[in-house]
Amino acid sequence: MSEQRILLPADVTMTDFNSIEPLFIEGYIDRGGYKGLSKAINELKPTDIIEEVKKSGLRGRGGAGFPTGKKWELVAAARGDKNYLCCNASEGEPETFKDRTLIRSNPHQLIEGIIISAYSINANNAYIYINEKYTEEILILERALREAEDNRYTGKGILGSKFSINIEIKRCPDKYVAGEETAMMEVIEGRPAKPWQKPPYYPANRGLYGMPTLVNNTETLSNIPHIVLKGSEWFSKFGSPKSPGTMVFTLSGDVKRPGIYELPLGTPLRKIVYQCGNGLKDGMLFKAAFPSGPSNSPVTESQLDIPLDFDSLKGIGSGLGSAGVIILGDSTCIVDTVLGFSRFFMEESCGQCPPCQMGTVKIFRLIQKIEDGNGDMKDLTDIENTCSSLKGQVVYCHLLKGAINSIEGVVKKFKGKFESHINERKCIYKAESTLIHS
Repeated sequence: MSEQRILLPADVTMTDFNSIEPLFIEGYIDRGGYKGLSKAINELKPTDIIEEVKKSGLRGRGGAGFPTGKKWELVAAARGDKNYLCCNASEGEPETFKDRTLIRSNPHQLIEGIIISAYSINANNAYIYINEKYTEEILILERALREAEDNRYTGKGILGSKFSINIEIKRCPDKYVAGEETAMMEVIEGRPAKPWQKPPYYPANRGLYGMPTLVNNTETLSNIPHIVLKGSEWFSKFGSPKSPGTMVFTLSGDVKRPGIYELPLGTPLRKIVYQCGNGLKDGMLFKAAFPSGPSNSPVTESQLDIPLDFDSLKGIGSGLGSAGVIILGDSTCIVDTVLGFSRFFMEESCGQCPPCQMGTVKIFRLIQKIEDGNGDMKDLTDIENTCSSLKGQVVYCHLLKGAINSIEGVVKKFKGKFESHINERKCIYKAESTLIHS
């Protein structure tokens, strides 16, 4: 691997995504695979591993960027008859392919990470929670899990120790809300994907079957074998001081070379657009970027040099999320784009919380009215007021917050585009916009 990557042997353009060759167990072992597990089982105590992960500064790669070692510590210290581990590979965010790329390219890296993590929190049962439509990835994982069991990396008394681990694949609905961690608990236990009220119910204290449960996503867990084998100091040399390591970015939208790119955290947005993505297509100029897909405020041209890490993006009112970066060029209609975002949130709301169910419908209809050329300035004010009033509402998951963040951010930074639609009574862009799709 190069100095700039940890998880992927190479970046993957979207045209090559379906041609990724999985690294199965023989090749994985030849490249040092499962040495981190051997070190963990034979040389380290669970508390040693947790401390090393804390020292590494690894933060969750699933959205919020919560310190991974701290989360492990909470689960290990919680009271319960048994602990569980869940790997969230649902990947329901639009235009995001990183988890699927990691599974397709190196499933044993993930499995080794799951085993080490389970050992660290004393969990003998783990689940890989994956979108039911990702059939190719499921087949790859099924084969890799059989190989791991045949080589005594899973099952009873792994590597001659007293530790046993069973890893099971659990398919989940192809719904965005199904990826929320408490909705995951519901699905695994055989119920519909409905998030829980929080507080008081957080998985670290009361998760699967009422027991302490660790939830990490695919990318987070894939980092663990490398940290255990090579050490926290080695890992922290990548990335930025407050966001160490690399991140797997999915780059999509109006770029010439969309794909999956592993970069150190803190890499400027300009680099991923113009070096990884090879610039904008069709002679377009940069208009905006959504660094975490549709769930955060856009980044404008004046902010192109912003470092892509958790704290830098939060500091400008945006966010990194799961690093699904969507780029818009100047001939793409941002009103039509955010209409697609609002449709996504409206359709993906589970309907459990009235503010979310009704609020997302209202926002979608108002933006649709403006995009169709039937809106007026009162509608634009209504969008702003609706977003503002929804901020204080109590809901069970982050879907509504994501909808508000992106829509409010677009209206604030590109209000003139909405006003043009209203004044011209039509969309001024003739070219089709980049609409959200899964």
